[in-house]
Amino acid sequence: MDRLVRALRGARWWITSVMGDHDYERFAAHHRLAHPGTPVPTEREYWRGRFADSDRNPGARCC
Repeated sequence: MDRLVRALRGARWWITSVMGDHDYERFAAHHRLAHPGTPVPTEREYWRGRFADSDRNPGARCC
């Protein structure tokens, strides 16, 4: 049973990592270290900016 739980947790971690679920947390932690004393953008602001950037600069995206 312990192996199953560990496998499911690992699968959940992998899926959420691939989908970008942890990106805001990493961004906020970096922002706090790199720019102390400045407010961290909200998660909503972060995703809006990220999607706007990808629309302006599609890079390797297919569409």
